[in-house]
Amino acid sequence: MSIQRTGHRYRDVATGKTLDVWFPVSSEPRRRRCLAEKVGFVEGDFVDVAIDSLAAAPVSTEEAYLRLHLLSERSVKPNEINLEGIFGLLPNIAWTSAGPVLPGRVDALRERLAEEFHHLTVTSVDKFPRMTDYVIPEGVRVADADRVRLGAHLASGTTVMHEGFVNFNAGTLGESMIEGRVTPGVVVGKNSDVGAGASIMGTLSGGGKSRNAIGERSLLGANAGIGISLGDDCIVEAGLYVTAGTKVKLPDGSVVAARELSGQHGWLFRRNSQTGAVEAIPTQSQRWGGLNASLHSND
Repeated sequence: MSIQRTGHRYRDVATGKTLDVWFPVSSEPRRRRCLAEKVGFVEGDFVDVAIDSLAAAPVSTEEAYLRLHLLSERSVKPNEINLEGIFGLLPNIAWTSAGPVLPGRVDALRERLAEEFHHLTVTSVDKFPRMTDYVIPEGVRVADADRVRLGAHLASGTTVMHEGFVNFNAGTLGESMIEGRVTPGVVVGKNSDVGAGASIMGTLSGGGKSRNAIGERSLLGANAGIGISLGDDCIVEAGLYVTAGTKVKLPDGSVVAARELSGQHGWLFRRNSQTGAVEAIPTQSQRWGGLNASLHSND
């Protein structure tokens, strides 16, 4: 798959380093304005970015930003394109109320903006900006924009509550409730719920190379977590963390490592309240009732 888009780029005036690129969905040249540009800290220009193959690794900051836009625009799904080396291509940026600047320039910018009667705020210092500053996909709710990075893939009907977090190259494939953490490489199927405080082990920072996922009509309970994939119609009870090596007792009395159940459909994972043993028993999505449809009609 090849693609070519025109974006608006901000660069640091002193070094010429690319800070960010915004690619309007229309692909028509559309200029942004910010106070950091007005007072001479950054400069904006238009840039044409062509990618011959999304299967090849990105080679520039501009190309990395285009790939993140494609994910958040839902033009591609998580794990479908190559993002190898993206951390090295994205500079660390101070995301401010006056626009993006290099972190070392914040104090000078704050001093300069006093003349403009502007109180500078810094929302984050990070390589990734907020998704909603660049892309707002149709049919989604995001309660706290700081918790959804550019490169998140949110299907129509997705609700991300205040404590929910969706990283880049991760997200939902249908109507979903996200109240926990969805880490890179993870996808959540239609009509599934990631409960408050829950987490899904990703592939960064010691998470290994296995890409975990949640199927359709499944529930990851509050403060629960998984280091395996859940198939369709699965439940993990609140507070239970199931890693790949967790020993799980099956209905026939045998005990297996949870990795042997990874991706299988129709399991309820629970901890026996008397023995403390982790158990898996057959279940159906009706055990938790499914999503409230009225909460995910995000028109």
